[in-house]
Amino acid sequence: MQHGIYYAYWEREWNGDYNYYIRKAAKLGFDILEIAAGPLPEYTLSELQELRRCAEDNGIRLTVGYGPAPENNIASPDAKVRAHAREFYKDLFERMEKIHATLIGGAIYSCWPIDYSQPIDKQGDWERGVEGIAELGRIGLEYGIGTIGMEVLNRFENHVLNTAEEGTRFVHEVRQLEPRAENVKVMLDTFHMNIEEQSIGNAIREAGDLLGHFHTGECNRMVPGQGHMPWREIRDALKAIGYDGTVVMEPFVIPGGTVGKDIKIWRSVVNDTSEGALDEAAEASLRFQRFMLDK
Repeated sequence: MQHGIYYAYWEREWNGDYNYYIRKAAKLGFDILEIAAGPLPEYTLSELQELRRCAEDNGIRLTVGYGPAPENNIASPDAKVRAHAREFYKDLFERMEKIHATLIGGAIYSCWPIDYSQPIDKQGDWERGVEGIAELGRIGLEYGIGTIGMEVLNRFENHVLNTAEEGTRFVHEVRQLEPRAENVKVMLDTFHMNIEEQSIGNAIREAGDLLGHFHTGECNRMVPGQGHMPWREIRDALKAIGYDGTVVMEPFVIPGGTVGKDIKIWRSVVNDTSEGALDEAAEASLRFQRFMLDK
């Protein structure tokens, strides 16, 4: 497996110096740094090239995460918004190609976080999402995007895909509509599964060979190993389906800023949020995760 970490573990905003975090991830022993898609449209060509070189020089693979803004909702009931979203993703995929990032995951089929003060149309959002993702899958292939992960989220963050069963059914419908879209895959996250699934192991088995990306984190959003997630059950299920892909930890422990607001971090989840302490916890968690999932 390739093990990674999401840069926002250290940040309060959905942005950051990705070159700095590439070097940090490499120093801590990670294979992957996951970055946010949102800032990439603002990067110049030279900045994208610098980002790619930095990743290559440090032996780090870049993956991309995205919680789509409402104006980039591929399942919006507004046709103009859907058209805007298609153009956004086409530009994003082109930029990802320039930094040699071939994997993107998140609530690509919708937007995030959902505004639950507005009416919810799960069936309509599902159907429009299937149609939109089928098109994005085809477009992604033109730019070498090998995985577009449909992240299964808990009920408090999205209403479309809440369980592995829904995620696999959604991906099957996408591929039935567009057989070429084999890059559209299921993405699971241990934090969300802990809320929604009756059995985390069975949820992983449900996804099976459709699983294209895997996020790890504890029930308390701390780094793996600092909560009560059933890591042996997770390991056994991943082994049972033959998963040997990307595993990116996505802890959030710092309150404040847009990240803290969106993730609902209202307190310092850990006693020490200094950069040094966060680095130490991430490095120890990586050793724990490799031991639990690779052995």
